[in-house]
Amino acid sequence: MRPPCDDGVTESGHAGVLCTGTDAPWILAVTILGSSMAFIDSTVVNVALPALQTSFAGTVVDIQWVIESYALFLSALILAGGSMSDRFGRRRVFLIGVVIFAFASASCGLAVSIRQLVVARAIQGTGAALFVPASLSIISASFSEKERGRAIGTWSGFTAITTAMGPILGGWLIEHASWRWVFFINIPIAAAVVALSLWRVPESKVESQGSIDWIGALIVTAGLAGVTYGFTESAKAQWSNASVWGPLILGGACLIAFWYVEGRSPAPMVPLDLFRSRDFTGANVLTLFLYAALGIFFFLFPLNLIQVQRYSATATGAAALPLILLMFFLSRWSGGLVARYGAKRPLIIGPFIAAAGFIIFALASVGGSYWTAFFPGFVVLGLGMALSVAPLTTVVMTAIDQDHAGTASGINNAVARVAGLLAIAILGIVMVGAFSHKMNQGLAQLHLPPDVKRSLQSNEIRLAALPVPPDLDPSTAATLRASIDRGFVFGFRLIMLICAGLAVASAAFAWQMITFDRQVVPGHYRSPHGHVT
Repeated sequence: MRPPCDDGVTESGHAGVLCTGTDAPWILAVTILGSSMAFIDSTVVNVALPALQTSFAGTVVDIQWVIESYALFLSALILAGGSMSDRFGRRRVFLIGVVIFAFASASCGLAVSIRQLVVARAIQGTGAALFVPASLSIISASFSEKERGRAIGTWSGFTAITTAMGPILGGWLIEHASWRWVFFINIPIAAAVVALSLWRVPESKVESQGSIDWIGALIVTAGLAGVTYGFTESAKAQWSNASVWGPLILGGACLIAFWYVEGRSPAPMVPLDLFRSRDFTGANVLTLFLYAALGIFFFLFPLNLIQVQRYSATATGAAALPLILLMFFLSRWSGGLVARYGAKRPLIIGPFIAAAGFIIFALASVGGSYWTAFFPGFVVLGLGMALSVAPLTTVVMTAIDQDHAGTASGINNAVARVAGLLAIAILGIVMVGAFSHKMNQGLAQLHLPPDVKRSLQSNEIRLAALPVPPDLDPSTAATLRASIDRGFVFGFRLIMLICAGLAVASAAFAWQMITFDRQVVPGHYRSPHGHVT
């Protein structure tokens, strides 16, 4: 899922070096290719998780880190990356980020261990934190306010198409070649982006840009890393283990310190004054809960389809297409609802519909047709998200004054990414616990040798990738395989119900905190104190 306020970052920018008529298509091509590279990579890697787990004989914690290491550095550094592009040059920072991303992609494709892959993914996230905000800033700087709307529409349309088709292409590559090509495909795209940028994209920067909040970026990275490490590793270590509670305490202390430092910094990465607006705070809390549900869903769903339902990687990549298409085709309609009814009602109704979608996913068992088991859930979830995203962006963009709109959009983007990061770390523990409970119930009914039972229990952190011992008779092996599958589905159902609860909670926060229930006249914005200016 793309974060909700990408378009808002470009809408809020100010023109720098305006492009000429001949440069405009090339600038759009560069920003579309660059942004799509990050969007495709984040979605395709989820489809590749089962293949990665099989290739490296990894646990669920191992593949969590494949996602978490990328998301950690991207979410922690993306605001600093945006400030760097404004200060040091948008094209320069964009190119540095693309080159880092391409180098890291090659390292991912060549990785011979899960640890090497995780380190390379962290470098990928750092590169993305540089070029993703810079690509949006290039659009803001290159097009006048009159032309920016059409440029944003073109960018949004093409990135939506590439985001939709990326998992299908990635699934096909995984199925017919190797998961390594999911990363190698970034290299020619990055080469084209670099060449076109040097040829056609002018440099621009903000001369009066203040200092970059390096201390804030360092503290929040350490805080998120500590919390993520502690929760993720707790799935395979006891809570009494210092490797679990130590990072949790350190990470929590860093996050508290980050809030303190930002309140006293002359140029904070996250200006705390913005949170004086009830609408802005409510919109970000809603984003945190709703995108946490989406983050854990898109982590577990490919594992369910490939390892339990026995779908191919290509079919798994195509499974979420209804959701993406609904969001794309209904975005203009959803924006019209904001103009007619205000943002509050859609932000209550949309998450409730999304919760219904998660509940539909919780009803699916092992087997069954895609069209009856999963397609209805994607349609309902897609409708709920289509109702939510445009109003959410509107609230974020209008809750504060126009001068802070870009910062507000960037913060909301970061919140969406942090939500997924924390959801996978925390709810991964719940998934492992639920799977273990259900599988042990099944093992109790099987007459297995004690050493086989102990081996299965010691490897239960592999979830549905848990291998069946080869020396069992066919009947017992089939029964054991069914028990493993039922254990995964039991955990998946529980997580889907939690996701529904998170979606309902986001609707509740919209009802309690968001006051934007009418259209704001263009050019009128709410100050950080909530007053219309």
